[in-house]
Amino acid sequence: MARGVILLCAGGTGGHLFPAEALAHELIERGWAVHLATDDRAERFAGNFPAAAIHPIQSATMGSKNPIAVLGAFWKIWRGVRQASAIIARIKPEAVVGFGGYPTLPPLYAATRRKVPTLIHEQNAVMGRANRALSGPVDAIAGGFLPQDSSAAGAKTVTTGNPVRPAVLEAAGTPYAPSVADQPFRLLVFGGSQGAQFFSDAMPAAIALLSDVQRGRLSITQQARADDVGRVKEAYAALGVSVEVSPFFNDMAARMAAAHLVISRSGASTVSEIAVIGRPALLVPYPYALDHDQAANAAALAAAGGGEVHPQSTLSPERIAALIGALMDQPERLAAMAAAAKSVGRPDAARLLADLTEAIASRKTVSDFRKGTHA
Repeated sequence: MARGVILLCAGGTGGHLFPAEALAHELIERGWAVHLATDDRAERFAGNFPAAAIHPIQSATMGSKNPIAVLGAFWKIWRGVRQASAIIARIKPEAVVGFGGYPTLPPLYAATRRKVPTLIHEQNAVMGRANRALSGPVDAIAGGFLPQDSSAAGAKTVTTGNPVRPAVLEAAGTPYAPSVADQPFRLLVFGGSQGAQFFSDAMPAAIALLSDVQRGRLSITQQARADDVGRVKEAYAALGVSVEVSPFFNDMAARMAAAHLVISRSGASTVSEIAVIGRPALLVPYPYALDHDQAANAAALAAAGGGEVHPQSTLSPERIAALIGALMDQPERLAAMAAAAKSVGRPDAARLLADLTEAIASRKTVSDFRKGTHA
């Protein structure tokens, strides 16, 4: 028989649902029954979610400045609160945990009104708008990169890290092996669906500026949008560079583990995976990210010495070539960056998040939790 019910709440995107899924697996192993509250968009991601039940909840975004649209959004959220309140009354969760996105607002508000213990998890170094709205009433905040400081939110924040995929944990067992002299140098370049076009435009031009010897050592794996794959392949072929280009790689964790250098955007999951595996990185924050959260995520890894942050506006092909060329000739520096990145990785994030969830479910405070084995 289950120890009790934990209700997880997440917006309908992979970025919100993945850490919720990682926590669900950990809680189920500990004997809890897990339910998920989300919106209709989640069907494509939540199909394999290990929940005893999935509860669609009405919600709405608050981005419009149109007064009628704002009123309509408030009405949908209020209906969602009543809907979530009825679900909470029926399933009687010991705790309600939110992972960001507007669909988390109704169930978390309903839980706080019913005095059910509440926790939110924020992946990024800057809180998203939904989590920011919830940070006041909830009992605890788990952070991927959030600071534990003297602010009202910081005082109830525990830095758990971001849960990573099993494939990443497996890849973390591969030690970093520097490339020296005339050995192949494996370069991994990726940018996500929104951020890959810049790399498709800039990287081949930068590689063309390297010396013949450096170009001859390169083995490149690059993610590109489907529309760009053909032209990127042709550009590299003209340079005689060994390259694999694809919109998606099923074995990205293994490719990251094999890389001597990573060049990427700095979403929360990306930075967390780079740190857990322990690889040197040149991070290029997506300049149009809401709240500039990618720049803050990148700064967290750079502060440890595991990566360098380079704003996109500063990266001409000449500058990229200079950065790559210098690092190719400094294997000791790359090895030091890899070790620094790994030193701040949190491979135990799912376990820490489950520990905090259980503490909140038993009505312990964050202060009580910190006084235990988790500082």
